[in-house]
Amino acid sequence: MNFAYLLLGSNLDNRSALLERAKEAISSRIGNVTRESSVYESEPWGFQSEHRFLNQVIRIETKYRPIQVLEEILRIEKKLGRHRADDQGYTSRSIDIDILFYNDEIISEDKLTIPHPKIPERMFTLLPLSEIDRSMIHPGSRKSISDLMRECPDTLNVYPYRPKL
Repeated sequence: MNFAYLLLGSNLDNRSALLERAKEAISSRIGNVTRESSVYESEPWGFQSEHRFLNQVIRIETKYRPIQVLEEILRIEKKLGRHRADDQGYTSRSIDIDILFYNDEIISEDKLTIPHPKIPERMFTLLPLSEIDRSMIHPGSRKSISDLMRECPDTLNVYPYRPKL
């Protein structure tokens, strides 16, 4: 069995419901969710939007190879209303699912880079990842998630999500 860490994000429509639907689809199509962080809310990273993101990191156990995981993720995103355009850059989205880590592998291909290259730059990724495994070692930099958090240049607000009642 293989272990993958995925980052889920949404800043459109019913964000929490979309995260839940993404986890359900991942469980049924890719593999068992074995751990999940709390949900965090953050400002958009890399672009301007009035809509804040909800983010969560999950750890899954899967029999699939990384490219197969990516293919399934793209199908799930499309089913949940994600529209991708190659030239758009960062935009608001109903759902975004990134592969952060896959076992301890380092993969650099045209369509897939693992570990995700932006992990050290994004507190909205590091904070929920640290909740799952703070001592985990990034296979590329050989630094712990704790060390990456201390060095992270991201100053955007990231805080635990508190749904309005």
